[in-house]
Amino acid sequence: MWLSRRARGSVVDFFVGGRALPWWLAGTSMAATTFSVDTPLYVSALIARRGIAGNWEWWSFGLSHLLLIYLFARLWRRAEVVTDVELTELRYGGRPAAVLRATRAFLFAVPINCIAIGFVMLAMRKVVEALGLLPDLSGWMPGDERLWAVVALSVFVLAYAGVAGLWGVVATDFFQFFLALFGALLVAGFALAEIGGVAELKAQLAAAGRSDVLEMTPAPGSESLPFGTFLAYLGIQWWAFRRSDGGGEFVQRLLACRSEADAERAAWCFVWLHYVVRAWPWVLVGLVAVVVLPDLADPDLGYPMLMLRYLPAGLLGLVVASFFAAFMSTVSTQINWGASYVVNDLYARFVAPEASSARLVWVGRLASAVIVAFATTAAFFADDIGALFRFMIAIGTGPGAVLILRWFWWRVNAWAELAAMLAGFAIAVCSYLPAFGSMEFGTRLAVTAFGSAAVWLPVMWFTRAEQDATLLEFYRRVRPAGPGWRAIRARAGVEPDLPLGTALLRAAAATLLLFGTMFALGGAVLLEPRTAALAAAVAAVGGASLWALRGHRPRAV
Repeated sequence: MWLSRRARGSVVDFFVGGRALPWWLAGTSMAATTFSVDTPLYVSALIARRGIAGNWEWWSFGLSHLLLIYLFARLWRRAEVVTDVELTELRYGGRPAAVLRATRAFLFAVPINCIAIGFVMLAMRKVVEALGLLPDLSGWMPGDERLWAVVALSVFVLAYAGVAGLWGVVATDFFQFFLALFGALLVAGFALAEIGGVAELKAQLAAAGRSDVLEMTPAPGSESLPFGTFLAYLGIQWWAFRRSDGGGEFVQRLLACRSEADAERAAWCFVWLHYVVRAWPWVLVGLVAVVVLPDLADPDLGYPMLMLRYLPAGLLGLVVASFFAAFMSTVSTQINWGASYVVNDLYARFVAPEASSARLVWVGRLASAVIVAFATTAAFFADDIGALFRFMIAIGTGPGAVLILRWFWWRVNAWAELAAMLAGFAIAVCSYLPAFGSMEFGTRLAVTAFGSAAVWLPVMWFTRAEQDATLLEFYRRVRPAGPGWRAIRARAGVEPDLPLGTALLRAAAATLLLFGTMFALGGAVLLEPRTAALAAAVAAVGGASLWALRGHRPRAV
């Protein structure tokens, strides 16, 4: 309620915090957004099915997030839009740009966003069920009474997210992230202590014939994670996904930062918290679940069942509170972000362009309520967290290459982006039809990514390029680097702030630093000194390379 005064002024105040977020708050909020109640359940289930290597399903996105730091963070902040979808009509012009903006805003704000919130609700319902937090209420409510309890919590989240806007979301995110992280550390610590430590855990995995789950990368012929799927994660998924240049709530936080430099720092803060700090507690709990609950019918329940088994009263309550915190941080972000599309990119753009700021803020609050209602409906039809996560990845695969290229090549036009998005969505949905059988996930990614390219490339070449005036305005505001803007750059008379080659070298060095540090920590935690030493050496090379590139500072213009 105290923060609500920051959300009353305008759409910029409500949805991007008046562009006044400090980098550490924006970065922590980005990490909290990706840390929901479904995440530890999803990770522990991944390990039960595919071992530690199965985590490449989300680790692979680290490659795109590192590009976000060095290629896109400053560009997004410099664009000074309210949503990433608004960039569409800055980069492109005319009716195609308007159609693309409306299509993306609707698809991402309503069906895709509501499905995402729905499977977070599903995960919370599974926690409520596994922990026995509610008595039998059958007959009181239609459908699943435990899911109704989750819906009630979502309405509470809606209340503060709708009143305080982005400032309310990020401020609560900050506390919720560290509470959720503390809860994850407690579960991992108690589970390991009860089983006898990491050495005993590894011995029991070996005795059960499950030592393969300790592999951090799959070998060719691996039964747990098909090698082709692993290659698709590394070679396709991260650049083909619809968030290859940031996207969604991440961009919202970058747009809310005080400066371009703060946007870059916020992205680094997020990457460090997301991949290095919090991954291994979940992995350890997942490994314990493989030993203690080997025949669990629903692997998603392994994490909460270990909480019940090992945590004493009091601490169990604290960890349950951390689950609620993780749930709330994600749902509040999804609500605010989805409403920003409805208000800024649909209502204010196409329905009521002359609406006052006060009216737009109230429409944002109404849109938030509608999104929660649709998400509740989606939650009642959901069942498998991992399957839903992979489905969301599949239907979002296809437009990623266009989203990257539009920043660095003048020839990409609105028709190409629209074709890539719709073709990728259609191909992914069709790949789930019974006629295609049980297609391996890596194959599905490849078919979607390259099938989409077979559509958008011809569309781009056979449709008209954007007008020079549109391209010049975009370039002067954003100042992207690279040879793809050479002719436009010459006419604009403005140089980019950092060469593209330098940015790519920094991203490559950061890749070594991030994954080297992550696996060095994992090797130390799992008592694998050779892995830890090799990974630490890789991290050192990456860190030294970044230090050597420190002299190339962005030029102020």
